[in-house]
Amino acid sequence: MNIGVLGGTGKEGSGLAYRWALKGHKIIIGSRDPAKAEAGALELNRLLEGKAVVRGANNLDAAQAELVVLTVPYAAQLATAESVAERLAGKILIDVTVPLMPPKVDRAQLPNGESAVVALQRRLGAAVKVVSAFQNVSATHLKDAAHAVDCDVLVCGDDADAREVVIGLARDAGLRAWHAGVLANSIAAEALTSVLIAINKRYKVAGSGIRITGLPSQ
Repeated sequence: MNIGVLGGTGKEGSGLAYRWALKGHKIIIGSRDPAKAEAGALELNRLLEGKAVVRGANNLDAAQAELVVLTVPYAAQLATAESVAERLAGKILIDVTVPLMPPKVDRAQLPNGESAVVALQRRLGAAVKVVSAFQNVSATHLKDAAHAVDCDVLVCGDDADAREVVIGLARDAGLRAWHAGVLANSIAAEALTSVLIAINKRYKVAGSGIRITGLPSQ
């Protein structure tokens, strides 16, 4: 697929971009600053060692891709999505947003008591198929292709076919992923991130994760 990763210069976005590029997807990483995006692409291309080529662009150009991934901090979520809204109609938008509110990022704080991804879907309208995923995946080992990331992915969305596409992309990134119901259920994954941060701090680990048990192996 042709995938645009908005916020692709950050740890999570660049890590996912790297893994998808290794699987043959065409990746454009986006940033408000095109020079920053190009620098991020150069760094990924160095890691890819010729196995694939990633491009950098501004967010609007990156959003021309077939599928778009939003990996910016919560404070920039709505503004970034709205700035490229004209390019999102008819597409799947994967939102990785977690409503972390510094300095207490280890405490669940849901804006207006609802899912941040649901609020985004409401702003963008039904023409965009927003899917929530990857909130609980630590970026720590994403750029190490040999490292198995010990975390499952909860995929929430109101369109089952769109969820299935995202589950496939999670597998391409070396992750197990599961249909976790409608978009409103994203509130659980968003809140859980703060729980995992608290666990990381308490047990001095870099990236705790979750596993769903009782289901057949993928």
